[in-house]
Order: sequence, then C-alpha cells, then structure tokens
Amino acid sequence: MPAIADIPLDALDEKLNALFPGRVVRKDILQQIKKGTNVPTFVLEFLLARYCASNDPDEIQAGIAAVFETLNTNYVRPDESNKAQSTVQQRGKHKFIDRVHVRYVEREKRHWAAMENFGSRRIAINPEFYRNNDRLLEGGIWAEVNLRYNEAEDDDYAFYVENLRPIQLSRFDFDRYQEGRDAFTTDEWMDVILRSVGLEPSRLTPRLKLHFLARLIPLVEPNYNFIELGPRGTGKSYFFSEFSPYATLVSGGQATKATLFYNNARGKVGLVGYWDTVAFDEVAGIKIKDADAVQIMKDFMANGRFSRGVEVIANASMAFVGNIDYAIDQLVNSPKHDLFVSLPKTLDLAVMDRFYAYLPGWEMPKSGSEYLTTQYGFITDYLAEAFHYMFKHVNRYDYVNQRVDLGPAVEGRDEKAIKKTISALLKILHPTGTPTDAEFEQYTHYAVELRRRVKEQMNKRKPDEEFANIDLSYRRATGEEVVVFCPESRNAAATLHPERASLILSPDPTSAPSDAPAPTPAPPEAAAEPRKREQHYKIGYEATGHGYETIFLPYAEGAKQVTVEDAYIRSKHQIINFVRFCEVMVKADTITAIHLRTGFQTDADRKETEYRLGHLQESLKDFDIALTLDFDKKLHDRQVCFDNGWVVKIGRGLDFYMKPSTYFEAGSHDLDLRYCQETTVDIFNPTESTTADE
Repeated sequence: MPAIADIPLDALDEKLNALFPGRVVRKDILQQIKKGTNVPTFVLEFLLARYCASNDPDEIQAGIAAVFETLNTNYVRPDESNKAQSTVQQRGKHKFIDRVHVRYVEREKRHWAAMENFGSRRIAINPEFYRNNDRLLEGGIWAEVNLRYNEAEDDDYAFYVENLRPIQLSRFDFDRYQEGRDAFTTDEWMDVILRSVGLEPSRLTPRLKLHFLARLIPLVEPNYNFIELGPRGTGKSYFFSEFSPYATLVSGGQATKATLFYNNARGKVGLVGYWDTVAFDEVAGIKIKDADAVQIMKDFMANGRFSRGVEVIANASMAFVGNIDYAIDQLVNSPKHDLFVSLPKTLDLAVMDRFYAYLPGWEMPKSGSEYLTTQYGFITDYLAEAFHYMFKHVNRYDYVNQRVDLGPAVEGRDEKAIKKTISALLKILHPTGTPTDAEFEQYTHYAVELRRRVKEQMNKRKPDEEFANIDLSYRRATGEEVVVFCPESRNAAATLHPERASLILSPDPTSAPSDAPAPTPAPPEAAAEPRKREQHYKIGYEATGHGYETIFLPYAEGAKQVTVEDAYIRSKHQIINFVRFCEVMVKADTITAIHLRTGFQTDADRKETEYRLGHLQESLKDFDIALTLDFDKKLHDRQVCFDNGWVVKIGRGLDFYMKPSTYFEAGSHDLDLRYCQETTVDIFNPTESTTADE
C-alpha cells in the first residue's frame, strides 16, 4: 500500500476541519481505496470516518490499513459466498458488510432476510430490525451484520441475524449543520460541496460547478423530475448509485409498475415509497409495454400521487440518465431530430413535459484524475444525511415563490419546474439563509435554461404551437426582463423556429375545379403488425423451434388473466415446465393473474405439488402476478385460455418436450432448441371470425 502524501491544508481545509471535526475526510484517501474495491463510496467513507478521522499522516496510514483489514475480513465478495457461509458454520458467528433486504413470505407467515453477496435468501431476522428501518423491506440497505449459525437441526434455516447496524449516521443535527454553513461564504460552501463529492473546484468553471450541483438536485428536492443525456464516462449515474444511501439506481428492465409504484399481489408500495430518489440508468433501454405503467408514471411525475386500486402519495424524485451518440450541433440544426433522440418511444411528450430540468451532459468533462480533489470534504454519509433531512423537512419553494418574477412565456409546468430548481439550489447552497440579488438571479437564470432545454425539444416534436412559447424569461430586481437561451441552440434556426407539418385536407368534391397543382400526398402510415390468426398445425417428432415463448407470447398480448388446464402438472419436470410457462407470462407484461387447474392421484401428491408451486406463487408476487391453484381429480382437458379470447390447445399439454440426455447439451434450458414429441396445436378465438392458414 503506497504511503499517504503529506498534503498541506489550505484555508478551506482548516476551516472545514475546525467547524466540522470528525465529519470530514481527505478525498484522495477514498480514491486510493476505491481503486482496489468494488464497494459503494458511502460504505468506504463510513469506515474512513471510523478509522481515519485525523490530520496526522501516520494515523491516516494506520487507519487505511484498518479499513483494508475490515474489508478483507468482513466484506463479502459475490464469488466468495460459499466460503463466507462456511466461515459462519465453522466459527459459529461472523460479522459481514453486505447489502441486506427483507421479504415477507405469506404462505409461511414470516419474514426472511437476504444478503446479496453472502448468497442466502433464507436468514432468520428479529422483527425489530425491519420495523426500525422500512427500507430493509424494499430495495434493501448496506449494513454491518452479525450472523450466527443455527445449530438446531429441526429448523429450516441455517443462519440468523444477531445484530444489524445500517451504514449511515444514527443521528443528524441539522442546526449544527446550518450553524457551520453560516461561517462560509457562498463560493466557499459551493467548493465544500464539490470537494465532498470528490471534485476539485479550482479546476472547474463556474458553469461546470452549477452542472455538478444540478446532479444533486433530485437528492434534496422531493418529487423532482430530472434528465441528463450526454457522452459515456462523465459520471452521470455516480450520485445515484454510490453517493447516497437514500437513492437507488434501477435498470430499464426493472421499470414495471409493481416494482416502481405498487404491487397489488403483495399490497405494497414500490420503490417510490421507500427512496428519496429513484434513478433510471441507461434510459434508452427502458422497456415499458404496459400502458397502465406509463400512465401511472405520468401521474406520479405530475403531482407525486397515483391510484392503483389504492391512492398512493409519495415524495420520491425521478432521475433519468443516459447516453447521446450523436453530435450535438447536428441535432440542434436538424429539422427532424432533437436532444431527446435517445429516449424510447415509451417516454412520450406527456412524460417529457414533466421533466423539470435537462442537464446538458455533453458539457460535462470525462471522469479523470485531473478533476479529483486531494483536499478535505464532508464524509459522503454526513452530506447525504444533510440532503435527506432537507428533502423531508426543508421547504424553500414558498420563499422562491415570493421572490422570483418570471416572464410572460413561462406557463404552468414551466413555472413549477423553474421554482423547484431554484428551491433545490437554495437548499444546497443556502439551507436556511438568504442569497444576495446577484446570487438569486444566477440560480434563476440557470433554472430557466434547464427548463427551456426541455421545452425546445417538445416544441420541435409537436406539429402545432402547443409548446411554441420557448422564450422563457425572468425579471431582474430592477424590472428588466431577461430572455434565457440554451448555449447549444442559441443560433440554431431548426430548434428555435422548427418547421411545422402541414395539414393536407381532401378537396371538396362539390367545389369548382382548380388549376392549382395537386397537393403532395402525406407519406403512408407504417404497415400495421400482422393480425394474430387462428392456427392448426402439427409439431413433428424431434422438431425444434417450439418454445413456450414462440407458441404463447403473441396471443398473450393485452391479456390480464390466463387459465391453464392441464391434468399433469405434478412430477418435477412437469412443474419445471409450468414455471417456464409462467416466466413467459411475466414477459407478456400485462398478465396479472394465472390460474392453474390440474389433477392429482393421492392427497400426498396434491400436498407435494402445492408445496412446490407455493415457491412459484411467492416469486410471482414480485412481478405483481397472482397464481391460484385448483385441483380436480377428474380433469382431463388440456388448454390455455387468455381473457382476451384466445385459446391454445396442445394435445400433450405443456409436457410435449423430450427429456434431454444431459443437462449440459443445447436445448436443455432454451426450449426453442429442445426436441419435441409429436403433438397437435390448435389456436383459435371463439369471439372472432378468423381464417385458418394452415
């Protein structure tokens, strides 16, 4: 381990150490440790605060050694889960640093803890731990966990939580935070915040400083909708993945209404009810097929509430970050494309209009050591707690509402967006204080620009004048009106004055003929997708290409419920086939209920099948799908019925695949590659008049 250099403290370091003793750390220490670990920043700084809260180089060196020792002894790496479990078994107990979450298993009427890297989802836990920390129940938290081994052979679990300590401050004194802030000038405090997130402010322009502060806005302002698109490697997702334990970063594949908003099957609020900020990484990859989910997202982004059987109010901010793979000057000068080019079609104009700020990610520098600070900043966890407190308890909107004077082009959503952005900047830089007129104008000018960037793109996309008022402005204290422009589009006519699509009407057949040339016809509409059709065909012996996804998924479109009638879902491989079928129904996105009617021979058979399918019932609830079971000894029918009218009958039911000779051959897992038994398939819709093609 290289020695820590003795870097002299500058005036800001000395002031910060004097006013916030024990709450600051040298950021180059974090950078050195971070290079060799894959641990979130706030976890590392939790340990640094314990072992390296000193200015003495020798003490810092010893503290770093202690941090590495703690990580080597207690941090669980994903590839070492088996070793970690064996350690607990051999020693009887051990302390780990890991991400922990708790789930309620309804059929067992109890809670189980799961540790992500430790690799166990069935750890007994005392109710006091999740009652005192709701986030254990949704999304999970990083924590120090004392695990013990359970010697009782009759119990159905091997480990239990003896003690759990969340990796975050147990108490936060906002009055003390504000008192310390009052001793700094605004410029000094801005530099403190930037150093606290690892940046050296002396290497940043004033505009870049505001950009980096803007990334923090969703962490301090509730119900704030933020978007940043730009090149790769600029640290867009860092603030949401590692800076704060109150933010969570999700991928596009997790953007379901059950995960984000409300899980009807479990009766639980989703991520928006447990986190200050829900951020979407790689926003271009968001896939939301269910129109209900999009509508719920719009409702929530508009007013922080939605209805999904129950009325839910939540405060989470939403941040969308992603890449732009095009030259910005080409986009702003293009009559056809705009700066929302990376967004999927799911995020339509109604969603875009709810973005309060569009941060120009193309102006952000690539992450590099030249921008990293070697000086002191707040321990990440301390600043995250300050932001969390302001998120929940500090409101600067009323102050902004009384002081700001916006121009005539600022409309309803523009006004709310601008005022919330100013409010957030005040929380970050003036938690309870009052900015000067010059400072307030700077924040107002910047907030108007962030909103104008959103409106320019919508105006470019909309064929009418709905969003044409793009010249957003504000009035200075002197009464002078200032129109704000976005630097990238200030001279781009294609963005400032977009061409409007002309409306071509059919001529009145009764009108007199005209010598004017005939209007150019509008381009034809894109061809509609082929209509689902009735089919009757035979699957041949040893045929391939007939996986459940191929057969069933097209006919599940738009369906909410599906009923499976198959007398033979009882042996292990038949149940596995049914699990695979249910996985396909999850991919359909709209399915909320699966009903299985199957047969049985003896009561013992029935109980065994119920037990096995009970695990499937619980797991499907995570996808907001309710699985119900019905056993009928006389059942002989084999069919799958969707509530959209389509019926799929397979002669052999779901069990028409040949058993693989080994589970290490192609087709053992992908059913499209699996050899089939000979069987017939009939697909029809009694409610429609369809024509057989085969």
